Amino acid sequence: MGRWHDEPARSGPYASGMDGTGPGPERGPTDPGDELLDVVDEQDRVVGQATRREVRRRRLLHRFSSVLCRDGAGRLYVHRRTDDKDVYPGMYDMAAGGVLAAGETYLEAARRELAEELGVVGPEPRFLFRHRYRGRENPSWSALFEVTWDGPVHPQASEIAWGGFLTLEELAARLDQWPFCPDALEIYRRWRAGRY
Repeated sequence: MGRWHDEPARSGPYASGMDGTGPGPERGPTDPGDELLDVVDEQDRVVGQATRREVRRRRLLHRFSSVLCRDGAGRLYVHRRTDDKDVYPGMYDMAAGGVLAAGETYLEAARRELAEELGVVGPEPRFLFRHRYRGRENPSWSALFEVTWDGPVHPQASEIAWGGFLTLEELAARLDQWPFCPDALEIYRRWRAGRY
């Protein structure tokens, strides 16, 4: 395992670069908690809308997209979320992703999140499977996509505190060492087991 894979030590409240200067499309000056999301039922049908804040507060069933970003050698981009995220702050994730805005498709969100979070534009996300996560904190329907990218990654500083490509073996060794987002971990394990 190379040294460049190891996360640098944090120091100070903004050591991760949470200054909002990361690349990617801007969503505007509004509070992310005011973003309107679709609320769905157990069959993933839209039954209403609520703000992100309300979805989090009431733990409403909603949608998100995840994208596994792999390089040509098969390594997977893994990152640690910033400490000010509204769900799973400071935890690790093996996919770029986020909630779907009201009316947005899984594929549209996958493209948007890949561009916003990693600065990756161009490769078309390949759909792998949909997943129903039943965790108490973030009940959701999601779609998992995958891209292969050998270009530069430009992590969005307001979303990602650290990131790097890891082999699947290196990632496996860290699953018990680093705190991973439980929904991402469940989806990752399903992907690795080929259960789709």
